[in-house]
Amino acid sequence: MPQSVRSYHHSAQMGEQFEEVARYMTEHSLVMTTAESCTAGLIAAHIADVPGAGQLLECAFVVYSPQAKQKRLGVKAQTIERHNLTSEEVAREMARGALDKSDANLAVSNTGVADDTDPEIEAGTQCFAWFFAAQEGLPEKLFSETKRFTGDRNAIREQAAIHALTQIPHMHAQFLQPAHKPAQPTQAAQKQHEGQASHEH
Repeated sequence: MPQSVRSYHHSAQMGEQFEEVARYMTEHSLVMTTAESCTAGLIAAHIADVPGAGQLLECAFVVYSPQAKQKRLGVKAQTIERHNLTSEEVAREMARGALDKSDANLAVSNTGVADDTDPEIEAGTQCFAWFFAAQEGLPEKLFSETKRFTGDRNAIREQAAIHALTQIPHMHAQFLQPAHKPAQPTQAAQKQHEGQASHEH
C-alpha cells in the first residue's frame, strides 16, 4: 500500500478514536485542561481536531522546562530532584497545578523522554496523570501511570498523546466508582469479638 494511503487510513482511524473520546467527554460533561511537557501540546491539539472541541477543551499548558513546570504549575523543586522530571510524581503535580489554574474539571498531564538524553531514563518512557475534580457525591481523584513507547522521537510523542486521550474514558470510569467502605462485621463475628473481650477482662 502506498505510504500516503497508509497514512490516510491511520489518520482516519485516529480521528475516529478521538471522536469517541469527545463523545464520551460530552456525555459526562468533562471539560479538559492539559499540562504537557514531552507531548508539547499534542494532547490538546488532537482533541481540538474534533468538531465541537470548544466545549471540551478549556486551556492547555505547555511546560517544557523544569522552571516552567515550577513557575506555571507549582511543581516542587524537591519533587523533581527526588523523582526525576520523568516520573509519575511530577506528572501528578503538573495535573494538580493545571486543574487549580483552570475552570476545567479534568486535567491530563504528560512528562517523559523521547530519546536518550537522560542516562537514568530509558528512551520512550512517558509518565501520565489524570486528575478529576470533585463532583456531587464523589471526591477528587488522581490517577497516574508510566508507559514506554518505541520509534523515533515524534512517533513516541504522538503515541503518548494518543494514549493520554484514549485513556480518559477508562480513568473516568474508575473515578465514578464509589469509595470502598470497610466491611461491617457479621453478627457472629461481633459476638465472637465480644466473647474474646470478656475473657481478656
